[in-house]
Amino acid sequence: MGDVMVILLPVGILAAVLWGLSTAFRPRDGGMSDADRYQRDLAVQSAAHYAEQVRVAEALQAQIDAATLPSQNSRYASGSTQHGPAGTMAPPASPLAAQMDPQLLMQLRSMVSGGQKIQAIRLVRQTTNTDLLTAKQFIDRL
Repeated sequence: MGDVMVILLPVGILAAVLWGLSTAFRPRDGGMSDADRYQRDLAVQSAAHYAEQVRVAEALQAQIDAATLPSQNSRYASGSTQHGPAGTMAPPASPLAAQMDPQLLMQLRSMVSGGQKIQAIRLVRQTTNTDLLTAKQFIDRL
């Protein structure tokens, strides 16, 4: 019995040491920390949410297109109707509108809605070097 103990005791200790070392150096959970796992799950959820929002928006756009008249759809597709920032109709494409940046158009719209038509006409004339009649007609179409 003493000879068996002399052999089994060192073998048992060696097995325990090897098991302890392999457990200590083995990566846990594929090497991912809780923060990394949370970030990954959050990215997956965000991508799924975004895809759902896109799907809903496309479905609503299809319903709107189906409910509108074909003549309205063709004008929309050809680009002849332009919508302003707040869903209001923008003036038809003109050489003046092509010369102006969107910020200026928004400023002109707010001036017209605020009752400052003359100042808006003056601003159009200064920025585009047009005559009075053309500037007035442009402002009237806003």
